[in-house]
Amino acid sequence: MDIKKIISKIGRTIISLIVFLVFFIPFYWMVITSIKSLSETLTFPPSFWAEKIQFENFTKALSTGPFLQYTKNSFIVTFATLILQFITVIPAAYAFARYKFKGSKLMFGLIMATMMIPAQLIFLPVFIMFSKWKMVNSYFSLVIPFASSAFGIFMLRQSFMQVPQELLEAARLDNSGEFKIMYKIMLPMARPTLITLGLLTFISTWNDYFWPLVLTTKDVMRTLPVGVAGIAQVDGGISYNILMAGSMILIIPVLIIYFFAQKHIIKAFTYIGDK
Repeated sequence: MDIKKIISKIGRTIISLIVFLVFFIPFYWMVITSIKSLSETLTFPPSFWAEKIQFENFTKALSTGPFLQYTKNSFIVTFATLILQFITVIPAAYAFARYKFKGSKLMFGLIMATMMIPAQLIFLPVFIMFSKWKMVNSYFSLVIPFASSAFGIFMLRQSFMQVPQELLEAARLDNSGEFKIMYKIMLPMARPTLITLGLLTFISTWNDYFWPLVLTTKDVMRTLPVGVAGIAQVDGGISYNILMAGSMILIIPVLIIYFFAQKHIIKAFTYIGDK
C-alpha cells in the first residue's frame, strides 16, 4: 500500500477521533455529574465515574420548580413555532425557487441579510412592542417573533430548485394547481430537507433561553431552559449535580428526535450539497 495513503488514513482517523472526543467528553461529563453526589462533583482530581449512583438528583431537580408546567410551555411554544414556520417557509421557498418576479432577488437578499442580525440586537424594541400590546407572559410573544425562518427559506429553496422543471410542467398540463404541485410533488421530494429543518427548528426553539427569559416574568409561562437555569441554587450553594440532572431532563426530547431523524439529516445536506 502507498505510504502516502497510509499516512492520510491515519491522519483522518486521528482528526475524527479528536472531533469525536471534543463533542463526546462534555456530554459524558454532564451524564456522569448528574448521577454523582455533590461532594464527588467538588473533589479534585475529578473522577470519571460515580462511586454511588444518585438517581435522586433527578427527583430533586424536578422538585425545585413547576417542571411539568415548564415542559408543557416548551412543547406548546416549540410545536406552535414549527407549525407557523412550515406555513410561512414552504410557500416562500417555493416562490423564490420557481418564480422570477420583479424584486425577487432583492427580497431574497434582504431575507438572507436578516440571518446576520442577532436576537440581542432587536429584543428591546420587540419587548416594548409586546409590552404595549400587553402580551408579555403569553405564548403569542414567545412564538410570533419566530413564525418564519430565513435559514429555512434558503434551505428549502435549494432543495426545491433541484426538482426537474419538466416534472412541474407535466403536472400543469394535467391541470394541477400551484398548491397541489407544491404539496403533492415538491414536498415529498424535499422530505429529508423538511425533516432536517423541523429538527433544527425544534432544537433551537426547545433550547432557547434568552427570549423566554426576556419575555416572561412568571413561572407559569416559563420554558424548560429558564427553569433548568433556576435550579443551580439548591441546598445553599451551586449544586452541579442537580443542575446537570436538570440539563439531562432538558435534552432527552432532543436526543429522541435526533435518533429517529439522523438519516434524513445526512440525506438533506448531501442532497443540497450536490447542487
